[in-house]
Amino acid sequence: MRLKFTKMHGLGNDFMVVDGVSQEVELSPELIEQWADRHFGVGFDQLLLVEPPTRPDRDFKYRIFNADGTEVENCGNGARCFARFVLDAKLIKATTIRVETAGGDLELHVQEDGQVTVDMGRPRLNPSKIPFNADEKAPLYPIEVNGETLHISAVGMGNPHCVIRTEDVDTAEVEALGTAVESHSDFPQRVNVGFMQIVSPTHIKLRVFERGVGETMACGTGACAAVVAGIINNWLEHKVTVTLPGGDLTIEWSGEGNVRMTGPVATVYQGVLV
Repeated sequence: MRLKFTKMHGLGNDFMVVDGVSQEVELSPELIEQWADRHFGVGFDQLLLVEPPTRPDRDFKYRIFNADGTEVENCGNGARCFARFVLDAKLIKATTIRVETAGGDLELHVQEDGQVTVDMGRPRLNPSKIPFNADEKAPLYPIEVNGETLHISAVGMGNPHCVIRTEDVDTAEVEALGTAVESHSDFPQRVNVGFMQIVSPTHIKLRVFERGVGETMACGTGACAAVVAGIINNWLEHKVTVTLPGGDLTIEWSGEGNVRMTGPVATVYQGVLV
């Protein structure tokens, strides 16, 4: 199989982007895991697949695969790269792009300065919609992890997120706790785990352990989930700068309605797999 692809990143969260509109693409979990290898393959956190839409009111269908080959519902940094890719590949001329994903519909806006704003939709706070095992909605939930009780927020952004507040993200046990919480029985579809340090009501620092990937340089849906968690707990204001290891995102949420995320993207190179 001869396959053209583009390597991109959003704040260091890197992607292999594949055009499934103008070329035939055959994927399998084994192939994706092979390509994701950073020594013997392309190397990436996730593979993004551009496909024709299944509905007339959408421009594209957008599918996301983790480095372990599992398909997931949503990825905010990937959505920004997706928007830049379809414009650069001349698959669309409009700078407002409507896409369907397994986690719901997204609307992407490419700004004149090259940054991309993504309408991420409404956050899901009802436990059954996240999904998360709890009797009723709450800003904080107690869960047992490795013999201790953690108080976490649970937020759905088309994919499930657990947000843990910490005093210092630099010393947070991201690998150990992230591994334990990712497969916690209260999250039936596993979960992305965010470690949030509040610098001020308009600024947080964040590290994210992504399910099926591990810690990444940035996570757009994780940034959205962290800000939503901060707002429902009355810790944050409605427009917040989120500093991730790879750089900054701006997240806006009024406390109702849709979350908006703005940030940069970059193309690294184009290649062909043979």
